[in-house]
Amino acid sequence: MQNFQHSSETYFNRELSLFEFNRRVLAQAQDPDLPLLERLSFLIIFARNLDEFFEIRVAGLMKQRDLNAIARTPDALPTEVVLHELSQAVHASVKKQYEILNHAVLPELQSRGIQFIQYQDILEKHKAWIAKYFAKEVQPVLTPISLDPSHPFPRLVNKSLNFIVSLEGKDAFGREITLAVVPAPRSLPRLIALPKDVAGSADAQIFLTAIIQQHISELFPGMKATGCYAFRVTRNADLILAEDVDDLAVALKDELSSRRFGRAVRLEIEDDCPEAIMQYLLDQFDLSEQELYRIGGPINLSRLSTSFERPELKHPHFTPVIPKIFRKPHSMFEILKAQDVLLHHPFDSFQPVISLLREAAKDPKVLAIKQTLYRSGPDSEIVQVLAEAARNGKEVTAVIELRARFDEESNITVANILQEAGAVVVYGIVGYKTHAKMILIVRRENNQLLRYAHLGTGNYHASNARMYTDYGLMTTQPEICEDVHRMFQELTGMGKMAKLKALLHAPFTLHSELLRLIDQETALAQAGKAARIIIKVNALTEPQLIAALYRASEAGVQVDLIIRSICCLIPQVPGMSENIRVRSIVGRFLEHTRVYYFEHGGQKKLYCASADWMGRNLFSRVETCFPVLDAGLKKRIFKDGLVSYLNDNQNAWDLQPDGTWIKAAADPAGQAHSAQRLLIEQKMLKV
Repeated sequence: MQNFQHSSETYFNRELSLFEFNRRVLAQAQDPDLPLLERLSFLIIFARNLDEFFEIRVAGLMKQRDLNAIARTPDALPTEVVLHELSQAVHASVKKQYEILNHAVLPELQSRGIQFIQYQDILEKHKAWIAKYFAKEVQPVLTPISLDPSHPFPRLVNKSLNFIVSLEGKDAFGREITLAVVPAPRSLPRLIALPKDVAGSADAQIFLTAIIQQHISELFPGMKATGCYAFRVTRNADLILAEDVDDLAVALKDELSSRRFGRAVRLEIEDDCPEAIMQYLLDQFDLSEQELYRIGGPINLSRLSTSFERPELKHPHFTPVIPKIFRKPHSMFEILKAQDVLLHHPFDSFQPVISLLREAAKDPKVLAIKQTLYRSGPDSEIVQVLAEAARNGKEVTAVIELRARFDEESNITVANILQEAGAVVVYGIVGYKTHAKMILIVRRENNQLLRYAHLGTGNYHASNARMYTDYGLMTTQPEICEDVHRMFQELTGMGKMAKLKALLHAPFTLHSELLRLIDQETALAQAGKAARIIIKVNALTEPQLIAALYRASEAGVQVDLIIRSICCLIPQVPGMSENIRVRSIVGRFLEHTRVYYFEHGGQKKLYCASADWMGRNLFSRVETCFPVLDAGLKKRIFKDGLVSYLNDNQNAWDLQPDGTWIKAAADPAGQAHSAQRLLIEQKMLKV
């Protein structure tokens, strides 16, 4: 991919940089050292990431391009150029994705007794079972739509599976119909397990696509289907809400329906489809050849499954560990009064967070529970515990961010569950997403009110806590708990900005304090003193922070950045960033911790946060950044959460001055070091 030169206006390009992360994910699927089903999993992750990339990133660029064309507004970096560059990069990567699937992963899976049956794989022994399944389960819910003057091209839902069928002959009314569309209802599974006596294997699954294509002519009695081609359209799925709405939940419900039918941004279709039909579909969706993806395999790999009971083809099983301190039959409150506790998910279990809430819900001494919820889900144990606490007479306050992307509908359901249980539910601040992760419990002890807090870098979602790396701090530190209390007041009430003593928070103090902390390291280096900055976040795009890091590098500060996905800073440029190293970790778990470390003249300041270093996090969201004050916990995060990742030579990628990423070099002595694997091994030793 061509790389754009750095400039003060573009700081590289966020969309191009984000797509580079997706390519690193795809590269994992090629790693022969990974178990086979884990390689398939990376292909699935790439497909899901690509869907969201088009729904949000590409859709936003296309909208900006159209607006610029109407207003005749010039771009510093023309949007059309970015879209062209992205199209070339994505087309090349999708081609690579299917090469890996078709020529490596699927053949190897088949050799191990796992088969995904496509249309061309159907054998004579399969046909009777397929015919019966089609007649009983599929045909009754299909609705073929002929394309003629009285049946215009249907409005197709975002990312739905559809078929375009070429026909010969006349229908029941004597009309000559040449084309029809058959939408596949979402109620139908995309993969169906074949019985062992039919497939000859316990692990054979057939695509719904293959079943429909095998029997497509039966949907058009008296006519002949001469071709049947699966296709899928991706649409703009971003939601835009006005800031003057009367009721955020009602407004959001109204907007959710529009997501299904936003402007088309990508068309995927089987590559054997005739060019004339492809062009017909492009015209229907108002797309160009640039947005067309000819797919040499099953449409929508995100529907593939890795849930086979084949442990030898997966990573060794790992169960998150409950820290020893929580294994004794003591009250959570007594434990936390004695010391701060740090949880590092998924290596540490998420269960202590749930246990703390569960104990609080039943404890007669607990008066109030307050919590932010970003992505929890109506089936979440946390939501059920909060509802139980409200029914038990506790003052439960839930600050629910309804606009967490793609979880909006789920969050509305969560809000309804909690309100019906008697909890106070607020939706944060219109115009500012509440992205902070906080729990505050107020308990009466010896005629005093004591506070217990949990602050985290990730969402209160048990499933995510098994797949994402995150930190959670459980504490009774008075200043931290008081600050959390003030932040909840800020979110639920009206008034001036809360003045906090220990926490930094966006959109108020976080950005300015980060600049000050970087500038302090710069001044220390200029004075000839030791200075170092280590930052671990998901993304770095904010221009002022990038400029401050460049100044720090020029002054001699050693800067190490562990950036999972988007990084708009360019490292290792002489005279500008030669003291900056940038790396990305793509491993078994999704890296999600946000940690900020500053040497600070030997005082070693270390913070964990909910915020990435992006403009939206720092100026348009409510975020928390909390100091780790306990010396032992600080040392543990520095060693296990930062230095270990800087030494990783198994899952690390290093950013080059030209904007490309290369896999980290192996250790010359042959020493393999994987930060994630080491953490798993350490936890297993403590069980």
